[in-house]
Amino acid sequence: MRTNIFYVALPALFVAGGVSAAEKRVKMESLPPAVQKTVQEQSKGATIRGLSQEIEDGKTFYEAELKINGRGKDVLIDSTGSVVEIEEEVALDSLPAAVKEAIQKHAAKGRIKLVEAVSKNGSVIAYEAKIKTAGKTSEVRVNPDGSPAKEP
Repeated sequence: MRTNIFYVALPALFVAGGVSAAEKRVKMESLPPAVQKTVQEQSKGATIRGLSQEIEDGKTFYEAELKINGRGKDVLIDSTGSVVEIEEEVALDSLPAAVKEAIQKHAAKGRIKLVEAVSKNGSVIAYEAKIKTAGKTSEVRVNPDGSPAKEP
């Protein structure tokens, strides 16, 4: 039984810490040239807060953590320099009514700490909100129509 708890708890530690098991911090000069170019394009007018390399399903991706006008923006880039996904912090009041309502309903008595628009190929595919309730932080993901979204 003790072994089973370890296998369940270990992945939860990585998720709770916000770092995947295969993620590592990197410097701009260690990125492939195509990825460097994309980071430079995406970071115009922004502060680069961090760069990381991660391996998912055997594929290498790079993430640029940016800060633009006081808001966070994370750009996921593949090894060819193509943008795979963008998570961009947005104001709760800027959300479509159905999305705002779904997030507020999920939050109930909790406090909404952060809302991000998740985009692929230039279109918003989902919204993610971090909610703090009784000292614990949870996350809810909803589709642009306000319906529950499955995790990618």
